[in-house]
Amino acid sequence: MSAVVVDLGGTNIRFSVCDLKTGELNQLVEYVCADFASIEQALLAYFSTLHSAVNDLCIGIACPVENDQVTMTNLSWSFSQKALKEQLNLSTLYVINDYTAISMALPFLTPSDKLKIGSGTVQENGNTAVFGPGTGLGVSHIIKVADKWISLEGEAGHVSFTANTHQQADILFQLQAKFGHVSAEQVMSGQGIVNLYQSLCDLSQLNPQFIEPKQITQAALNHKCVIARQTLDIFCQIMGSFAGNLAMSLNCTGGVYIAGGIVPRFLEFFEASEFRQYFEEKGRLKDYLTKIPTFVITHKNPGLLGAATYLRQELKYLH
Repeated sequence: MSAVVVDLGGTNIRFSVCDLKTGELNQLVEYVCADFASIEQALLAYFSTLHSAVNDLCIGIACPVENDQVTMTNLSWSFSQKALKEQLNLSTLYVINDYTAISMALPFLTPSDKLKIGSGTVQENGNTAVFGPGTGLGVSHIIKVADKWISLEGEAGHVSFTANTHQQADILFQLQAKFGHVSAEQVMSGQGIVNLYQSLCDLSQLNPQFIEPKQITQAALNHKCVIARQTLDIFCQIMGSFAGNLAMSLNCTGGVYIAGGIVPRFLEFFEASEFRQYFEEKGRLKDYLTKIPTFVITHKNPGLLGAATYLRQELKYLH
């Protein structure tokens, strides 16, 4: 019998077989969600490639998981957890939020799975935070209680954006005029990069040249647009301030980690940015934050690793 873990996003779905005893992941496969009408079809397609029946399944999914019926935000898939378990003849099914899965991976990342930014030292079993700019802004914390890792879910991606410089304040006023409430996600995501760029163009009375976050990022990295470069600079500043807030809110002596698909695209720029400076700039608590490390996750499949950790812990294989 096999145990399978899944990382389901709005565009792609990744699968792996998990060795429950060791946590080793193998037979990794990635499908395009649009190729399937439902999650059941995608799961059955993967199961058909395996040599043994699937007994245990854990799915990390990019949407809220609040009750039996799960409906994806950026995909037309909806399913009942109870019905899915019966249809697939599973002994065990866990469906968890994708950032719950990613947070569960943090204690098990090796040095080669992460890039340290700045100073600080990880305190073993310390509270840890993770956030990830991508299509949206995912956030989670993980704590250890009585030898069990517990992920703390929330909606911190939608807290209010707080300006820390005059330039950021000008941007905030621009975005408030457009949106009313301005959340952290509206400046720390793919669309957030566009929002920052367009605000800077408006403030400079210039017509925007780009409409996609990838275009803005490339123009910044290639030194082809001053406004694009300023956009990326401010994006990193805001991330630093936000990460510092997360660290202080739950005493994250285990560190603050950055996930998501955006930052890995410009790691060299990010390392040289003001991220860490803004992380530490909290007035009287600067010395406190200097001791807390920050990392970018470079592991290719933290969602699968975390789903495997969750499954192994729930089935009492993780000690």
